Amino acid sequence: MNTPEWLKPGIYGAVIGAVFLGVSGFTWGGWVTSGTSNKMAMAISRQDVVASMVPVCLDIARSDPARAEKLATIRAALTYQRRDALMEAGWATVPGADAPNRDIAQACLAALDVDALPVRPASAVDDG
Repeated sequence: MNTPEWLKPGIYGAVIGAVFLGVSGFTWGGWVTSGTSNKMAMAISRQDVVASMVPVCLDIARSDPARAEKLATIRAALTYQRRDALMEAGWATVPGADAPNRDIAQACLAALDVDALPVRPASAVDDG
């Protein structure tokens, strides 16, 4: 089959245009593959779960009878070890879980703001 001479530039233009459209769409247009969108969705859902568990962690910390001692331990730990100290305190273990969650511990530590909390020695007695 012989193609007319005027058809070749149209086919070349369509192919080059399709390639340009694909490259520009994935580069600047915000297009992503299904694998990338799945990874993004999983990361967002993980962040949302962690954010929803921070109040649980704070409530566990607030109602802990040994709160003062555990806070002192967390405060005494080096900055990069505080997350592990909070996990050892048991505050990052949400109800129904067997082990503490590192992401929840990190978010709870940020919400607690351990350095800003008032230091209250265990021997302090209220003169109420």
